[in-house]
Amino acid sequence: MTEPDATPQRPNTHQDTVVLDAKGLRALAHPLRVRLVGLLRKHGPSTATRLAERLEINSGTASYHLRQLAGAGLVEEDTERGNARERWWRSVHRRTWFNDRDLAEREPETTLVYLRSVAATYTARTERALNELQTMPRVWRDTFDISDWGLRLTPEEAADLYEELRGVVSRYRLDTPEAAVSAPEGAERFSVITQLLPEPDAPSPPADPSETDEATARENP
Repeated sequence: MTEPDATPQRPNTHQDTVVLDAKGLRALAHPLRVRLVGLLRKHGPSTATRLAERLEINSGTASYHLRQLAGAGLVEEDTERGNARERWWRSVHRRTWFNDRDLAEREPETTLVYLRSVAATYTARTERALNELQTMPRVWRDTFDISDWGLRLTPEEAADLYEELRGVVSRYRLDTPEAAVSAPEGAERFSVITQLLPEPDAPSPPADPSETDEATARENP
């Protein structure tokens, strides 16, 4: 997660990535906490008051959730910016990885709350882009896309697809402070959200596609 990445697949060894254990999962299993971490990663260090304004909550609530995140090692106080009256917080990592399938089995409800919180964050990000679409510069508006493809895959093919998508994305520049300094002129932050959603309730096609046509012909002579 540039902002939270909930892909329950393979481990990521990037040094700025936190791989969720039980403590981290429980700490992030709340919509506000996922959003707080996302804001700190996107905008950099901030105070509870400023974060509360962005989330339209009170500063006490923001402070409480920041402390819970700090207890799990996901955020920390930025002592170089703080003072006696104002505490600054920063994200410890740039991305989150959740790949412990045994943990997901042991704590299914917590896992579901976390994944729903991440999904809600993705939806909110999409809604914001849609709201701003008409006022975006044309050059950026033309890059906007929402697409879906219905595929029929085996689990192995789905895993291969995921790896290929990940490989494509990894060829491009991540949005990190270091990359921002060296990025070409005109580069802006850009979100790519991937969701591989199994739909096992979909009917299987007939073994012989012509059977469907024959049945239709009998019903509609």
